[in-house]
Amino acid sequence: MTAERRAALRALLDGVDALLVTDLVNVRYLTGFTGSNAALLVHADGDAASRFCTDGRYTTQAAREVPDLDTVVDRGSALALARQAHGWGVRTLGFESGHVTVDGHTALDEAAEGVALARAPGLVEQLRQVKDATELATLRTACAVADAALADLVAAGGLAPGRTEREVALDLENRMRGHGAEGVSFETILAAGRHSAIPHHSPTDAELRRGDLVKLDFGALVGGYHSDMTRTVVLGPAAGWQRELYALVASAQQAGCEALSPGADVVAVDAASRGVVEDAGHGDEFPHGLGHGVGLQIHEAPWLGRNSSGTLAAGTAVTVEPGVYLEGRGGVRIEDTLVVRDGAPELLTLTTKELLEIG
Repeated sequence: MTAERRAALRALLDGVDALLVTDLVNVRYLTGFTGSNAALLVHADGDAASRFCTDGRYTTQAAREVPDLDTVVDRGSALALARQAHGWGVRTLGFESGHVTVDGHTALDEAAEGVALARAPGLVEQLRQVKDATELATLRTACAVADAALADLVAAGGLAPGRTEREVALDLENRMRGHGAEGVSFETILAAGRHSAIPHHSPTDAELRRGDLVKLDFGALVGGYHSDMTRTVVLGPAAGWQRELYALVASAQQAGCEALSPGADVVAVDAASRGVVEDAGHGDEFPHGLGHGVGLQIHEAPWLGRNSSGTLAAGTAVTVEPGVYLEGRGGVRIEDTLVVRDGAPELLTLTTKELLEIG
């Protein structure tokens, strides 16, 4: 599978003999390598002319994870490949200008004697937007782990007055690990009562109380891939204003999901959801974009927002997560991870979106 990805990357190379890949996420995508130091030279002439580089700590791991490429062992990784590029027939070397610092570029330029450097931003990220079958299977597993953990938490009475936000967040994270997650996608957002009106609230020692809106934004990390889901519940019977707010966000979320299709403009997808909120008079209380791509990174292209650009492609995994936040009272966000398909999108996060009144 990684060889196919490298072949797809070669088709994007324009005016360069090779691309020097230095971002570790992109290296992992193209090779499967999971260590902390590596670089990859993808040669236009094929894998036989390409080189992978890591340091001596990872020789055994590299042999296991990257068996199909010749490996250079050098602590300098990127500089080592740049230094040897001329001898491999490279005269113009593309580099990931979106990830290389000014000082890093200077070092590369000095190392790549006899080789011209050329900016080549975003090529691997372009490929990563459309997930292959292996990636989608891993994302489904990650989302299923998160679904199961939340179901366990609710069934065990873990969302109850008197528990703190920190306690509930840790409980949920441990349950994800218990279901097979290697870690969490990001720090869990567990926001109760007035805190639910803070879009990205960090859990505190504040106790959950009866009548609170409780917002849970969390995800499981499985095989390097991230799930992302938000659900908002009420502890006890919901008040009228909470029901109305929840119904509004649910309608906006449905509109956003229904707007996902191959070729759809990302601004138009955001507008489909945002328009529902604006028509209800709460446009100012929806302060963030509608969603983002998800995969080897929790936030990656494409971006669904008013100031974004581009269109969606079949096989792209994205979140749809409108929220309305009433300062001092509470907020609601509902988020799913979905895959763009011909026809209706594929829903990966399957926890109910009915308003849960717990306790």
